Amino acid sequence: MKKTAIYFFTLLLLFVSACKSEKVPNVSNAQVYTRVTFNRETTSATTRINQYFSDKYRKGAFNGVVLFAEKGNIVFEKAFGYSDFRKKTPLTTNSVFQLASVSKQFTAFAVMLLKERGKLSYSDSVRKFFPNFPYENITIRQLLTHASGLPNYMYFANDYWPDKHKLMDNRDMFSMLQNNRPEPYFRPGLRYFYSNTGYAVLASIVEKVSGMPFYKFMETQIFKPLGMENTFVYNPQNPLPMNVAEGHNPNRAPVGFNYQNGVVGDKNVYSTVEDLLRWDYALYKAQLVGQECLTEAFTPAFKNLRDDHNYGFGWRINEKDNIVYHGGWWDGYRSYIVRSLGNQRTIIVLINTAQHVPFHLPDLEELF
Repeated sequence: MKKTAIYFFTLLLLFVSACKSEKVPNVSNAQVYTRVTFNRETTSATTRINQYFSDKYRKGAFNGVVLFAEKGNIVFEKAFGYSDFRKKTPLTTNSVFQLASVSKQFTAFAVMLLKERGKLSYSDSVRKFFPNFPYENITIRQLLTHASGLPNYMYFANDYWPDKHKLMDNRDMFSMLQNNRPEPYFRPGLRYFYSNTGYAVLASIVEKVSGMPFYKFMETQIFKPLGMENTFVYNPQNPLPMNVAEGHNPNRAPVGFNYQNGVVGDKNVYSTVEDLLRWDYALYKAQLVGQECLTEAFTPAFKNLRDDHNYGFGWRINEKDNIVYHGGWWDGYRSYIVRSLGNQRTIIVLINTAQHVPFHLPDLEELF
């Protein structure tokens, strides 16, 4: 039996029926606490989804926002719980969350944009852009697919970053790599091993090639063109908007400062469920890059990984069921986006507590 929350959400996508409602580009920016579309096709499904998450919420096992859609049409959308437990501020469907590793798909897409514009190649070495990079023969493709073997900065920074009360950024991470040369996990291209460092390096490559700060490139080239008005990359020079949900630890206290929060590319995109649906819609319509480019991003990169847990460019891949997905977990936030490419069904779940989320297969089977 599969035990991961991501896999269980894929099962939900395979069975829940959807219907037509308003298209994503016309979604109102007004605060909407609950949106449910009822008709003969969806009444039972939406009722069961609502009951499922409501039950988890009542038991203290869920605090977040859920959106389910088909072909860009919202079928079910609801906010459960608090944005800030201390202030008892309720979550809304316009609440903004740190996406954690769901951010990686946006970093990958930025690289894909630059590749389509002829600014780089997936076969380019990191040293083409950073000649003093301390590791040889690592390509952009290997960074995208977690085959670089780079050591995880989240671990080695604990040894090399002197002031844990001072924010480190991507340049600091590069300096630690160059000055200390922590041992790589394996030679480039040997195998898959999930790498936050690799995606932080990709963000720095985007900056180098575009001549823009990463947050500005993402804003001007992706978020604004897609109408993602509540989505941004964290920039410590700018205060967080008022509608950002507080990240909480398992005791529901604010998580607070983390010196690694200045590193971007592997995390640090903030967004809402409706903006993520705009993103989802744009991917189905191939709005910013061509379909061939997207197809490559959703193609499994490895032959020796199980068919429901392969990796493309910023997405995990369940090839058997034609599903792409990703999850994230960082500093009091959890995030999930699951896309069924065949029927264009999508579920998005954003959570602002660090507690374990008990989504079990028997529970979800009872929804259908």
